[in-house]
Amino acid sequence: MRGVVDLGAVKAAADNAAKRAAAPAGKPAAAAGGQRVVIDVTEATFETDVLALSQQAPVVIDFWAEWCQPCKQLSPLLERLAEEYAGRFVLAKIDVDANPRLAQEFGIQGIPAVMAVLGGQLAPLFQGVVPEQQARQVLDQLVQLGEERFGLTGVVVDGAPAEAPDDAESEEEPPGDPLLAPADEALEAGDLDGAAQAFRNVLSDHPAHAEAKLGLINTELLLRTQGVDADKARADAAEHPDDVAVQTLAADVDILDGRADEAFARLVETVRRTSGDERNKARLHLLELFEIVGADDPRVPKARMALAGVLF
Repeated sequence: MRGVVDLGAVKAAADNAAKRAAAPAGKPAAAAGGQRVVIDVTEATFETDVLALSQQAPVVIDFWAEWCQPCKQLSPLLERLAEEYAGRFVLAKIDVDANPRLAQEFGIQGIPAVMAVLGGQLAPLFQGVVPEQQARQVLDQLVQLGEERFGLTGVVVDGAPAEAPDDAESEEEPPGDPLLAPADEALEAGDLDGAAQAFRNVLSDHPAHAEAKLGLINTELLLRTQGVDADKARADAAEHPDDVAVQTLAADVDILDGRADEAFARLVETVRRTSGDERNKARLHLLELFEIVGADDPRVPKARMALAGVLF
């Protein structure tokens, strides 16, 4: 799961919407005896039905519209999976035509688009119709992330606690890549240096190993930002706009704080202001941040276009 961002701006918009309109009476967030696992969400109910609920279970957001034919393929699949997962995540459906402000706040450029909220933070999942197997893999990763990083235990559905998959289902899941086992063990032990070296060892023998490459990039980001004061990093960046090292560190902090837009804009501007080796350092660093956030995040292609605009 990549590209987790803060939802403060969306929450503020929801607060304003709630003041303008009362929540619809026809579809309560919870049914008698337990939480409904598929809910319709509006600007007025976003804070309660998404942000607050995301403190208990991952909330998967399906952005759709009545005229969207691909939505009519994806939405029923997501609804069926939400029922099957029985409270391990909740599916929130947002009609982009009825809720344009929410679509704008989330940067939705095309539908269907699927995102998730965990503990009040946003994680892009996928855009367009995906096969069921891929959807399951993404949802399994989402639930695992919710449990391990945010302590989300799921919601009670019809009076029954959310349950993890039984042993038989767990046994059917494919084992992790054994090549990455040393890195995984180091990360679990909090040994970032050891994890980085383990990823490098894999890449020395398997240069095209995508997971090892991404793991190394993420681990190096954590190493670079250990003990860094975020406010000071940004203040230094404001004071030294032409210093590539200062700007890249501030961009790293932005990424960790879920402010990818700011990180991308910062480095695009740094590329514009610099030349030669310094410009190339800023460009390469920006490309690494693109990989961390993920190509499926709509902010990445937008930033790539901005980068191309200053390069050519």
